[in-house]
Amino acid sequence: MIDWIRDHAWATWLGLAVVLAVVEMLSLDLVLLMFAVGALAAAAAAGLGAPIWITLPIFAIVSLLLLFLVRPSVVAKLHAGPTLQTGHVNLVGATAVVVEPVDGRSGRIQLRGELWSARAAHDLVFDTGDDVLVTQIDGATAVVTSATAAPPLSKES
Repeated sequence: MIDWIRDHAWATWLGLAVVLAVVEMLSLDLVLLMFAVGALAAAAAAGLGAPIWITLPIFAIVSLLLLFLVRPSVVAKLHAGPTLQTGHVNLVGATAVVVEPVDGRSGRIQLRGELWSARAAHDLVFDTGDDVLVTQIDGATAVVTSATAAPPLSKES
């Protein structure tokens, strides 16, 4: 068995690369993929007739270079993109329509098709049909201000 591995080192490295790539599909952290590419580099060297004392350092060097130089940028690109805001944070900055008069203590608005309890910020008063801007969500209550002259938004709850 050892003689076959030594005589067919390229196939051994190729098999290791496949196994590492398959296990990578289960983990999805790109570490084993870097080692799989290192094993492919070692398989190429072995296929060209390089002895084991050459293929092992090739495997180690290529794998570690990929792991520390390439993987961080690939992971950063995979995780880049806009942050998806869900829940009440997504409602801050939205406009709504007053369905029951809103003052500093109570009222109701229609916000993105749903009825919400509301209270006005800064002791303002809004009548039915007025457009308002949600500046904060406080529990189950939207804090609103005028949609025309809005102060800076607070995304805190």
